[in-house]
Amino acid sequence: MSDKLEKIVEELSTLSVLEAADLVKKLEEKWGVSAAAPVAVAAGGGAAVAAEPVEEKTEFDVVIKDAGGKKIDVIKVIRQLTSLGLGEAKTMAETAGAKVLTGVGKDAANEAKKKLEEAGAAVVLE
Repeated sequence: MSDKLEKIVEELSTLSVLEAADLVKKLEEKWGVSAAAPVAVAAGGGAAVAAEPVEEKTEFDVVIKDAGGKKIDVIKVIRQLTSLGLGEAKTMAETAGAKVLTGVGKDAANEAKKKLEEAGAAVVLE
């Protein structure tokens, strides 16, 4: 690997999971692409699919179902977890089913859920 790529890898290694998820979002927006892995659709009977071992889910979406009575506290937590501005965070808090974080690891998703629930929001992990 070139020195330039080595430096980029080292720099990216210092990011937290939330920062890395935010980076992915920004790159997807800038380049107009999706980092989601393509999904192959199995043609044929469902029996072949059922025989395969079930893999443990590794990426989660943190979804607000209801902001609750302390909407201002929820907005503050959303802003801490994301790089959204005040207006965007307010809209997200007011929108049932809004995804605060997408494609984050289990630990980061649970931590974000905990913070949002402490602020008064009803949250689910998908």
